[in-house]
Amino acid sequence: MSYTVNFSIATSEQIERALCARVEAIRLARNITQAWVAKEARISERTLRRLEKGQGTSLETLIRVLVVLGLQQNLEALLPDPGVRPIERVRLGGFERRRAHKEGEPHKGEPSWKWADENADDK
Repeated sequence: MSYTVNFSIATSEQIERALCARVEAIRLARNITQAWVAKEARISERTLRRLEKGQGTSLETLIRVLVVLGLQQNLEALLPDPGVRPIERVRLGGFERRRAHKEGEPHKGEPSWKWADENADDK
C-alpha cells in the first residue's frame, strides 16, 4: 500500500488520502483491529473505514483515532506554536500581533525581509 505524497505539490485530497493511509498502515503494523480502534475512539467502524480511505471524516474523528493509537504527540508538529519573535515584540512595543495587515502578505518570489545595507540604500 503506497501512502507517500509530495506535500509541497499535492492537492488537499491527496494529502488527506496519504495521511489516512498512514493511519491505517500504523494500525495494521500494530496488529490492531478496526473494531477495537473504533470502540476505543467511540466512533463507528464505518467511520473508521471512511477515515482510513480518506473519505472526508471530521478532524475530531482523526484526533480520537490518533489518541487511541498513541500518536497524539505528533499533532504539535503538524501546527507548531508560532510564538512571537523577540524582534517583533520590540517593534510592537511589547504587544503581541492580534491581526494581519494586507501589506504584510508575502509576495511570491520576493523575500519578506531585507539586509540591513539594503534598507540604507532605500533612504
